[in-house]
Amino acid sequence: MSQSRAMSLLEAVVNVLAGYGLAVITQLLLFPLFGLPAHLGTAAALSIAFSVISIVRSFIIRRFFERLRIYRG
Repeated sequence: MSQSRAMSLLEAVVNVLAGYGLAVITQLLLFPLFGLPAHLGTAAALSIAFSVISIVRSFIIRRFFERLRIYRG
């Protein structure tokens, strides 16, 4: 059974959203340890930027492996 592009994208989005809150909390906890200011708005904005990048990365990797699976039968 193959996975459609829409389902690949949905899987990537759900995966990233699941880690979004963890990323914000991690930044708020770790930034002070490195001498960086820890502000909720900054952590949220950075997490959004990295989440978008992660969604695109996950989608491309998923489609690459799906294509390999189809070609190898």
